[in-house]
Amino acid sequence: MAKSKVKHGFRLTAEDVVFNIINYTIFILFALICLFPFYYLFINTISDNALVGAGRIQLLPKGIHFNNYIGLTRINGLGTSFIVSVARTVIGTVLMVGASALVGYLVTKQEMWGRKFWYRFLVITMYFNAGLVPWYMNMSMLGLTNNFLAYIIPGIISPYNIILVKTYIESIPAELEESASIDGAGYFRIFRCIIFPLCKPILATIAIFGAVGHWNSFTDSLILMSGKPELFTLQHRLYTYMNEATNLAAMIQQGGSDIGNLATQASMNMRPIKFTVAMATVIPILLVYPFMSKYFEKGIMLGAVKG
Repeated sequence: MAKSKVKHGFRLTAEDVVFNIINYTIFILFALICLFPFYYLFINTISDNALVGAGRIQLLPKGIHFNNYIGLTRINGLGTSFIVSVARTVIGTVLMVGASALVGYLVTKQEMWGRKFWYRFLVITMYFNAGLVPWYMNMSMLGLTNNFLAYIIPGIISPYNIILVKTYIESIPAELEESASIDGAGYFRIFRCIIFPLCKPILATIAIFGAVGHWNSFTDSLILMSGKPELFTLQHRLYTYMNEATNLAAMIQQGGSDIGNLATQASMNMRPIKFTVAMATVIPILLVYPFMSKYFEKGIMLGAVKG
């Protein structure tokens, strides 16, 4: 069998080289397929709106400008909505990660009172949903309508994330806790000084889940915050803006043949508006994810070893 070269102390055969080339080619193509939708969105937001509306932007931008993004900054209340979304994402994610870490640690303790009951109770909630109307009635009775806490409190306890953390903690050698316990450390000191630092990979993983969920959510804002526009999230504000633009285009189109050209222009301009709104909601998460991807990969694998 032909020999090729030595890499990291191992001699690669010709078959190994061919296999690596095929592997890299497939993964590069897969990466390009995943990245292309974002690239396509971006080039359509910075290209000439008339060309975008006509569907003539495919691979390269034409007539580059940034007026679409500048136009978004003129939306009434956009700055406030951005602050609300950032505050919701940061506060909600931090509290969710802290609660998931603590509860996940507690349900690993055999001596915890009613441990099996509480753990099973948490798991059961993953499979039952009362529906939208009972949920709204419950939130209303709790005083969480038109209240910023409606964004935070319901998401603090996440059964799925607790299961991931519990499984990860069970993979940590028990000797670490035992040695700390012998030295006189209590449960919370062990959790704070040993367990929590060792759980960074899985906590980063659920932090990504939580942050993406908080950032992208607008249904709760749409249903619960109708009386307080200042509490609209960024996604809700952009959704409202896009609907208003769509309705305006529809009204123009129904105005008769005298304004046919204006109707056509309005419908064509909806494409860059939709692309720009989509890009504006995606960019913040795209900027954060690369810094946490290494923890995400390790955490999601280790957290799924045992059930």
